[in-house]
This record gives sequence, C-alpha cells and structure tokens, in this order.
Amino acid sequence: MRLVVALGGNALLRRGEPLTLAAQRENVRKAAAALRPLALEHELVVTHGNGPQVGLLALQAAALETVHLHGGRPSTAIEAMPLDVLGAESDGMIGYLIEQELGNVLPFEKPLATLLTMVEVDPDDPAFQNPTKPIGPVYEEAEAHRLARERGWSIARDGARWRRVVPSPHPLRIFELRPILWLLEKGSVVICAGGGGIPTMYRPDGSLTGAEAVIDKDRASALLARQLEADLLVLATDVEGVFTDWDGPNQKLIERTTPEELAAVDFPSGSMGSKVEAASDFTSATGRRAVIGALERIEALVAGTAGTQVER
Repeated sequence: MRLVVALGGNALLRRGEPLTLAAQRENVRKAAAALRPLALEHELVVTHGNGPQVGLLALQAAALETVHLHGGRPSTAIEAMPLDVLGAESDGMIGYLIEQELGNVLPFEKPLATLLTMVEVDPDDPAFQNPTKPIGPVYEEAEAHRLARERGWSIARDGARWRRVVPSPHPLRIFELRPILWLLEKGSVVICAGGGGIPTMYRPDGSLTGAEAVIDKDRASALLARQLEADLLVLATDVEGVFTDWDGPNQKLIERTTPEELAAVDFPSGSMGSKVEAASDFTSATGRRAVIGALERIEALVAGTAGTQVER
C-alpha cells in the first residue's frame, strides 16, 4: 500500500516538555521505531508538524533583531525572518532528525529523502484576517497577554494555558508532487510537507513569494494523500483516537465512522478538529480509508483494528 503518515506535533514534542534538541530527538527516535515496519512493507510518505519549533525560531529571531555593540550602541544588523523562511528552517531540522533516526533502524540499502515542500495558498484566504494556528511555547494567561501587547501577537487559549496564533490558510497545491512520486517509484521513504509545507502564494505579476502563515499539517497531509492517490491516510497523535465527550464523564472512543457522521459532531477547532476535518476530506474525496490514533499503535491503525477508522 501507499501510505501517508502525518506525525502530530505531540508525537514529536510532548505537551509540557522543554523545547530542547534532546527531547525532540528522543521522541523522533520512538517515532522511527514505530514507523520501521511500515517502511519495510509499504510505500511510505511521512509528514510532520512544526508548530512548537517554528514558534521557538520566531522567538529567537525576535530576540536577536536588535543587538548591542561593545559601546552600547544599538544595531539592527540582524533581521527577524518571516514565517515562511522559519518554516523552511524548521522543516529542514525536523526532517534531518526523522531521516537520521529512520536510517538507524532501517537497512542501509533503504533510501531515505527529506524534501522541502512549497504549498500554494490563496492571498485572499480569509484565514489571514483570523489567526487560529498555535505556534511556539505555552504561557500562563498574564504572560501571554503581556507578550501579545509588546510584540503585536494574536493569542488564544490552548488547553489550560495560552499560545501565540498565526494565520493558517487552506493548502491548494503541492508544488513538489512530481519529485515525491519519482522518489517513491525508486523505493525511497519520503519525508515532506513538514509543518503543512512552506506557505507560498502568487503575486499579481505571476511571481511566487512566501506567505506570513503556517499551514495546518493535517490539511496539507490530506491534500498530499489525495494527489499521491495514497491507499491510506494515517493521522498519528498521542491519544487513542477521536472521542465523544472528550475528558468528560461520558467519554467514548469512536471506533468506526463516516465523514457524514463526523460532520454531525462538534469537535474543538484545535488539534483534533483539524484531524477530523482532514480524515473526512480525504475519505470523501477518494473513497479510501483514513485513521486517527496513537503513534505507538500504528501497525494496528493500518490494519484497521485500532484508533478511529473513517470510511465511506
């Protein structure tokens, strides 16, 4: 089978963990071990989130934007990079870690490739006027509001705490689709569309430029899976699947469902809401199965015996 596996941000950096390289590498190592059987038995494309990482890069860039020379005079020699460039940086970093750790568990002869992936968005997408995508670390409410005032951020609640949010326009096209297909035809595991891909859009003169946004990884993964004619879309996260009455007294796992049934349920607009939307879109458009569930049970997810299975 041809599989597209989307690794959620929580699969690479657990909620509450420090944004350190050691923590990220340890989680990537666990992800690589889980992905190994799939890479040996199927055509495998791996996508991943980058919300915590791109937010950290943005913080670092802002901190360095104004530097002080020895005489105490301010200098603006360092310029903060836009989100599309920071997205490319984080995609390269995370892709490198995934590729290296997969290489440590797969036979030497198995080819691996990480591909920076540009994804087209519409410059008139309403999302640019309504930021919703969380990036960076979480903050207590008072700290989040202080940073929002000082840095001009939009912020929103994320669980019990708060995070910066940025525009998340819908993905329209995967520019590197043909190279991804060429790599799959040669038997390579392909790591691509990291963080939803690098957001790009056309100027009125027809030239391409970056967009100040972060594309939702699940939406981009569903688009990629459709365009690759994948047999299965796997949205891997750190929970067992999709639940009704999440964290409530009547919490119950949805084991098998359809896009129509999911559309009748109101899910939070954050992480699970985007996964439900992506799985439903893929299945509705292709008639093929999608599944949402825990990374450590990924073989059972693929076999159809775990997680939330979405079918026509």
